[in-house]
Amino acid sequence: MKKSDFENLTRIAKRMRLEIVKMIYSAGSGHPGGSLSVVEILTYLYFYKMNICVSNPNKSDRDRFVLSKGHAAPALYAALGIKGFFSTDEFKKLRKVDSFLQGHPHRLDTPGVEASTGSLGQGLSMSIGMAMGLKLSSINANVYSLIGDGESQEGQIWEASMSAGFRKVNNLCVFLDYNNLQIDGKVSDIKDIRPIRDKWEAFGWRVEEINGHDLYEIEEAVNKFEKCNSKPFMIIANTIKGKGVSFMENNADFHGKAPNDEEYKIALKELEQ
Repeated sequence: MKKSDFENLTRIAKRMRLEIVKMIYSAGSGHPGGSLSVVEILTYLYFYKMNICVSNPNKSDRDRFVLSKGHAAPALYAALGIKGFFSTDEFKKLRKVDSFLQGHPHRLDTPGVEASTGSLGQGLSMSIGMAMGLKLSSINANVYSLIGDGESQEGQIWEASMSAGFRKVNNLCVFLDYNNLQIDGKVSDIKDIRPIRDKWEAFGWRVEEINGHDLYEIEEAVNKFEKCNSKPFMIIANTIKGKGVSFMENNADFHGKAPNDEEYKIALKELEQ
């Protein structure tokens, strides 16, 4: 990654955080914490790495992205809107009646969305199916998926991970948003998913662990995925829930709560700086 690329991605990430907070405040509901924690990952994928085309969104050899933790939809919408899949004017319609920006992604309604998600645990299975389908069709494309740490308490995640490892689905790269918070508190207190690396490796995955807010570390890990030809790839991304807004950071209260008027003013001031 060139310095100019890094600077451009950093600008986009800052804008995405601002748009996420604006649209959730406008809606009066949503999930700011887990949306803000995945910004750098989505920024890198959508604005640097993935082979996608706004003018031809259904081209067969496109890379796919599946947001398994569908409640972080505002982050996905921010990426898609800024990328140009739809007008950013739609942001203010988040969660409104008749809007195609619903609380969770809807493949049939929202331009650029590859999978309808929200029922936790299911997105990884969809990702595996997509990746296997591409291989069976001899299409050279990758599938990127993003799962949550609270979501990883779902049994389907582990059934899916076993299948991908057994089938050696080597065109699949999964990011784990490991911010260690879910709606009820710390993941480690509610149902600890550790040791994470050992579990995924035991199911036949190559595993890397990174700072999920460091664009250079994200790039390094994805480059390793592209060179790994024998197994599916897991990137444990250590992140901060609510990243970028001081009172939301590491605060489980903002897993699924919009900021009030005063909080919104503070958040805007911090993000605009």
